[in-house]
Amino acid sequence: MIWVGDGGLPPEAIAAGAADRSGDIEWVHAESIVEAFPLLEEESVSGIWLGRSSLPQVSEIRGITQSGLMLRDMPEGVALLDSDLRVIWANRQLLQWAEREEGTPLGMTFFELLHNPEIMGPDFCPFHTSLATGDQSHSTLHSSRNQYFKIHAAPIHSAAAPRHLIVTISDITEEILQEQKLAAIHQAGRELADLRPNEIFMMEVDERIDLLKDNIQHYLRDLLNFDVIEIRVLEQSTGDLLPLLSVGIDEEASDRKLLARMHENGITGYVAASGVPYICHDVLNDPLFIPGVANTRSSLTVPLILHDQVLGTINVESPDVATFTDSDLQFLEIFARDIAFALNTLELLVAQKANTAQQSCDAIHSAVAMPVDAILNDAVHVMEGYIGHSSEVMDRLGRILQNSRDIKRTIQQIGQKMTPLEAVAADEKSELHAVLRGKRVLVVDEDEQVREDAHRLLERYGCVVETAHAGDEALLMVRRSGGQNFYDAIISDIRLSEYSGYQLMLRLGKFMDHVPMILMTGFGYDPGHSIVKAKQNGLHPKAVLYKPFRLDQLIDVLKTVLEATPRSPDADEKNDGAESASTPSGAQP
Repeated sequence: MIWVGDGGLPPEAIAAGAADRSGDIEWVHAESIVEAFPLLEEESVSGIWLGRSSLPQVSEIRGITQSGLMLRDMPEGVALLDSDLRVIWANRQLLQWAEREEGTPLGMTFFELLHNPEIMGPDFCPFHTSLATGDQSHSTLHSSRNQYFKIHAAPIHSAAAPRHLIVTISDITEEILQEQKLAAIHQAGRELADLRPNEIFMMEVDERIDLLKDNIQHYLRDLLNFDVIEIRVLEQSTGDLLPLLSVGIDEEASDRKLLARMHENGITGYVAASGVPYICHDVLNDPLFIPGVANTRSSLTVPLILHDQVLGTINVESPDVATFTDSDLQFLEIFARDIAFALNTLELLVAQKANTAQQSCDAIHSAVAMPVDAILNDAVHVMEGYIGHSSEVMDRLGRILQNSRDIKRTIQQIGQKMTPLEAVAADEKSELHAVLRGKRVLVVDEDEQVREDAHRLLERYGCVVETAHAGDEALLMVRRSGGQNFYDAIISDIRLSEYSGYQLMLRLGKFMDHVPMILMTGFGYDPGHSIVKAKQNGLHPKAVLYKPFRLDQLIDVLKTVLEATPRSPDADEKNDGAESASTPSGAQP
């Protein structure tokens, strides 16, 4: 028997021993109840003697009893460990996760109880850390049954049990599997988006489209477990929803004409018109649904959106009622964004074959644009050294400038002549952007990618783009190109190698009546309040672009500056001969 209390064996215990029929009781002393309970694991121990003086208050006993019941039945796992990490006690939920019977003899280590799971971190020794530091620690475990547990260990701050740990365990399997699925979807999306012409340029347009469709079908089936799939792309000018991919859809339904309309065009037309996803839990009770498969009972439809523009829709269907959950919606929306990006990359905005002649011209122009800019930059540097020395050299350099610019213009003109109207995106054809055609834009940025993007994005709207690496180079480009009114807009990063974009604006103002400047900056980056000072010195209030910015934001700001720039009637005539004009040698940046 175990007796708990201070001092010697109490008389009541001696009397109880005398009354025992065997007349032979071995007493073992324990200082506290906490010390006594582990001894009960020994088979030779038959009980515990608690004198009234050793008992807690009745209210305390009641609280302990209620706490024990709560710990036993709570939905999270709980365990008490000794200093050797052996389980002294575990509640029902933990034993259930461990697939152990409630009567299982404890004493095995915590990791043995859970069949030696893999420790995934962040703390790979959470129990030892907690015992050593006296502080809390946590980690994640992965069991052989593909379960994931979050464990939290904390030491018991008690003199009676200074080396014990209380461990709480949460099942986070669903959360981890969701994260893994999201990661797989993002990876699949990156692989779709990597289908770029410079990587598979030897393939014909139809082959590239077929490859994209095969990949989309593969990921939707194997990753998201969708078997009935329909993707339609929106023809922006007519509102037609043209079929791109149909899997498991009846041929008649696939060929059905649908428009991006809120009514009378099914769920697909509604989603394309509204840009809002739609879960149909039961097609028999949904007035929007138009049958595509005879046995369909539920469907999920999401829009394909790129830069706030609906490019089309993706629809999946199931023969069961209420199949699709909010998680399915989330996963499909994520993958739909990647599909939209891939469609845009492959120039499928109007679900037509891309025009190969236009692609060739664009590729040539893209390859030529930056080298021509380099020629222009070098030529103006050389011209600066020959001011007042050799008029013949100056004339030749002027012709180099003019011929270099003519190369880019010629490629642009050929591409425009060879491109059929239907192959041009609707926003590029719009008369709303007519103000951009023929406008000359100088872009100043150290980042080569920014300069390349300026050519690619602005020249599709008919702008004539030239670039410079730094402020001094931009000054020379303006001065040696005739200065006043040669460039309709100058777009500069606010942070340049020599000085700020604001200081470039001030230097340009010394030989330009009006500087049509646009400043680019990252969020929160404004050294010396440059933007505020620039606006005080004539910068248009809306002539600021915060990186990263969308193409439509760039176009809107550029149009605003162009429309606000005063132009003289003979400005174009002056610009035609700007390349041969010279600046007095006394002018300084």
